[in-house]
Amino acid sequence: MMIEREGLQVIDTATPPDVPARLVDDFTPELIDVGTHGLCPGCGEPIAVRALVEAIAELGLTQKAIAVFGIGCYTAFSNNLDVEVLQALHGRAPSLATGVKRARPGTFVVTVQGDGDMVNEGLQEVLHTAARGEAVTCVMLNNGVFGETGGHLTATTVLGQRTKNTLEGRNAHDHGYPILLADVIATLEGASFVARCAVNDAGNVARTKRHLTRAFEVQMAGGFSFVEILTMCPTGWFIDTLDAPDYLSGNLAAVHAPGVVKDAARG
Repeated sequence: MMIEREGLQVIDTATPPDVPARLVDDFTPELIDVGTHGLCPGCGEPIAVRALVEAIAELGLTQKAIAVFGIGCYTAFSNNLDVEVLQALHGRAPSLATGVKRARPGTFVVTVQGDGDMVNEGLQEVLHTAARGEAVTCVMLNNGVFGETGGHLTATTVLGQRTKNTLEGRNAHDHGYPILLADVIATLEGASFVARCAVNDAGNVARTKRHLTRAFEVQMAGGFSFVEILTMCPTGWFIDTLDAPDYLSGNLAAVHAPGVVKDAARG
């Protein structure tokens, strides 16, 4: 029932509606089997995975797609996607992806990894894969912490960031400087497309999907592509869920600057 409030017609929510509620659409992407997940409230990884599978579907790559998952919170999605999925050892997804692509060159192969998995556990794997110019796409979900273990320091943690083992904040003297992986990979001649993006607001989510789409197109044209996605982790950052998007902008994105870092095909 509509009521008037301050000159506006609004829905009266004081009592149940006369007509029972009905689900119009759960808006679950076609390549995600179940829309619900068990990750923490405010986590950015489900948004990133959604953008990834939507890009796969829209490019018509579903029947060719093989995803290779690393170890992290996002691994919860590995058995919830309607694409072929392989589980890699910690940090080894790019090498497994290389094997898949060389054995079956007509496939579309994407790795899904976190910063702890890719930069701490398997940095050499992605660097050598990029240097060789393997026709795969590596995607890193970067929240600056080992989220699955509750928020420990990773190689991408920014200076001043509090983690479980840097309670006073990361400092260069004791912990070194963060590795800006997208910038490193962009220096390798074998890398054709490199971008960094974020999922902390609607505009950034749209840009993330565009970067993923471009990365996938580059792979199918025969090049190596890399997309780093900055994601929220309020649990691992020890902050309120509602503060996480702004925290990402003011901390991670201030160091790991979003944008296209390299697009060799476009100059």
